[in-house]
Amino acid sequence: MSSSEKEGAGVSAQNRGSWSAFLKSIASFNGDLSSLTAPPFILSSTSLVEFSSYWAEHPSLFVAPAKEKDPQKRALLVLKWFLSTLKQQYASRSEKFGNEKKPLNPFLGELFLGKWVDGEGETTLVSEQPPSASHSIQHLQCHPRRTIARLQRAKASFSRTIYVKQIGHAVFSIPAYNETYLITLPNLHIEGLIFGSPFVELNDATYITSSTGYTAKIDYSGKGWLSGKKNSFTATMYPTGNEKDVLYTVSGQWTKSFDINEGTHKKSGLVDTYDAEATPTTPLTIAPHEEQDDLESRRAWAKVAQGIAVGDMDLVGIEKGQIEVSQRELRQKEKDEGRAWERRFFTSVENDSVLSQLGPAIGFEAEPDKTGGVWRYDDKKASTELAKEELK
Repeated sequence: MSSSEKEGAGVSAQNRGSWSAFLKSIASFNGDLSSLTAPPFILSSTSLVEFSSYWAEHPSLFVAPAKEKDPQKRALLVLKWFLSTLKQQYASRSEKFGNEKKPLNPFLGELFLGKWVDGEGETTLVSEQPPSASHSIQHLQCHPRRTIARLQRAKASFSRTIYVKQIGHAVFSIPAYNETYLITLPNLHIEGLIFGSPFVELNDATYITSSTGYTAKIDYSGKGWLSGKKNSFTATMYPTGNEKDVLYTVSGQWTKSFDINEGTHKKSGLVDTYDAEATPTTPLTIAPHEEQDDLESRRAWAKVAQGIAVGDMDLVGIEKGQIEVSQRELRQKEKDEGRAWERRFFTSVENDSVLSQLGPAIGFEAEPDKTGGVWRYDDKKASTELAKEELK
């Protein structure tokens, strides 16, 4: 074993004791990932509610399906867009910080608002914690929209790997074609723990199924404890219910590049290639801290982020504690007054037509008891809230 592969090699000498204690604590851990206490030096200064922005850092790919007239090609473009988001969602933090870090746990009502502006126009992001992280991304000209509600639960084994089951789903809609896609979320595992250099790897399979009769299945594989190639996958797209009739095959590495071919293999003909490393992202624009609402993420967590940035864990503890105490007081006040927190942008639904129509095709059922309900973006609420923002 090389020096870089020794236990704790990625952790500084002064932090190895707390890292070892952390590895012992996860040996029998099984529960909500947000409740897992991590060493301060692997804490991120970013709240989980901000992770919504990783879904549309390539606005041109997000908008592309709405510009395609052929339904089969639209389904393929939705698949391509989804695959293009994986690097940003699951690997960009490792590239930025050198390893994966534990995000801050959002508080009820926490908001994250922003927009991407590029040659495609303006694409907006509204993210709210209602209590599971929900968000809506939509393009103001072409009007594709996707919404998501997600909650993570984790199980660890052998003190080496944290296995994470993502509970939730995403919905991508194209109003111009009255078209909807149901997207399931990949399970993942966090590798590199024993070395102190954690990174995310995806596993199992996810599906994208459309109201126009096309389904894509994505099988993930990658680097494990002994072998494998990082971030690998193979996806097939087929008419819903006829998995053997493969229309397209997509394969490669979601952090590097992948090829789209007609049929079942490369000999059928290359349709497109996507290079994740060479494709630049579009930065998200958000309001300055002083112009943000008190519940907006970066304003609410500013002092905590400051403490993490300078390594002042006393400040981090004090500021996090104040937020947590404030939240407990608000929940108690609501309970005493017999009311619930009013969500600004999302509404809980009992019976959702997307889930009932598209879920059976891929064997998917929502688990509202684990995600705090099924939440959908509420245009009426949103128009009122965004109008308020314009008046500031």
